[in-house]
Amino acid sequence: MQQVNLGIIGRGTVGGGVYQAIQRNGALMASRLGIRFNVAKVAVRNIKKARSVRIPASILTADWESIVRDPQIDLLLELIGGTTTARTIVLRALEAGKPVITANKALLSAHGEELFAVAQQYGTNLYYEASVAGGIPIIKVLREGLIGNRITRIYGIVNGTCNYILTRMKFEGAEFDEVLADAQRLGYAEAEPSLDIDGHDALHKIGILASLAHGFWVNPKQIYVEGIRSISRLDIQFASQLGYTIKLLGIVKKLEANAPGKASAKKCSPIQVSVYPTLVPNSHVLASVNHVFNAIYVRGDVVGDTLYYGRGAGQDATASAVLSDLADAALDLKCGSKSRIPPFVPHECDGAVLAMDDVVSRYYVRLTVIDKPGTLAKIAAILGQSKIGISSVIQPEGHEGESVPLILMIHDAPNSAMTKALRKISRLPVVKAEPKMIRVESFE
Repeated sequence: MQQVNLGIIGRGTVGGGVYQAIQRNGALMASRLGIRFNVAKVAVRNIKKARSVRIPASILTADWESIVRDPQIDLLLELIGGTTTARTIVLRALEAGKPVITANKALLSAHGEELFAVAQQYGTNLYYEASVAGGIPIIKVLREGLIGNRITRIYGIVNGTCNYILTRMKFEGAEFDEVLADAQRLGYAEAEPSLDIDGHDALHKIGILASLAHGFWVNPKQIYVEGIRSISRLDIQFASQLGYTIKLLGIVKKLEANAPGKASAKKCSPIQVSVYPTLVPNSHVLASVNHVFNAIYVRGDVVGDTLYYGRGAGQDATASAVLSDLADAALDLKCGSKSRIPPFVPHECDGAVLAMDDVVSRYYVRLTVIDKPGTLAKIAAILGQSKIGISSVIQPEGHEGESVPLILMIHDAPNSAMTKALRKISRLPVVKAEPKMIRVESFE
């Protein structure tokens, strides 16, 4: 039986989980693949530091470069995270002709185009199933399973921390800060949570999926991102009364040729790539994805609508995805395959990402206003001047005092027109707080 020697760089949550999973199911994989895996070296920052997963001292090293240089190491696993040292490690390994497996979505988001080009230049491969949605095999789905489809829609709940917070806010009627503090105590949120709650983790992931689906590398600077810090208990409550659930969605939409904001000069259909809180109809399957679970809803022009659901993070879920890449990489080595399916083959207009100002959506707007005659007329006049239509108005009962909430549901309108109108509305004397706007998704 052929043996593949592995070099693992990183012994944290993911690295330890992968080592443990290989010990647990390595024999099973060998029986299925005809390939035996041997963990030859594991690089760590501090050899003496105690870890929950025990690794023999004989294979530990503090010198990751020795693993890259070692001609006996067939395959390298980069599991340290970050975008500086990790980038150097991956580049050095690829330049040495070694295939690399990574779970590093931030690295791919920032440097993916460069890394895949280097892999191609040196005749090797970069595998990255674990970079998006943990145990959900969404990379393989887009790259292989749906290869015969043009992908027209992707909607992803791809950050478990945000989904956990929004779920508890909905079910318990709690405020954001209260649930965040509890999530930090339970280990679902980091002590410094901005990467998750400000949407940047989801941005990394949805950018990778957009690039795969549309064949050109999406620059993360072109992706609009908005987190969940400003979502309040009142927004959750009013959305529920209207028949919606608020989720942080990563959205990739291919616009039709006649869609507003199309890039006609380029003679192509642009794509929207965005991350923001969204009102999801309770009748839609994504509304029922709760707590730390992830789900990705993909629409192909041949297959129609498909859904992929599971744990998006954690030691075992991520390790499972790395093992999937390990199987692919080992088979490629065994068969001498350089690349069965290229990761990114342009088949759309390169760089055709729609500016957020041109994105058209429906909207939920919560205003805090003085409860007196003529207030709604002043607000409606500004919206009318911007050619923005109101589909419904709700003034919830039970709110007393000088200022009360006023809920507007808005017809389709460009984002630029909506934000300009809300700036004007916020300056009205009858409006006593900054308007709150959340986009509404119809999944059409």
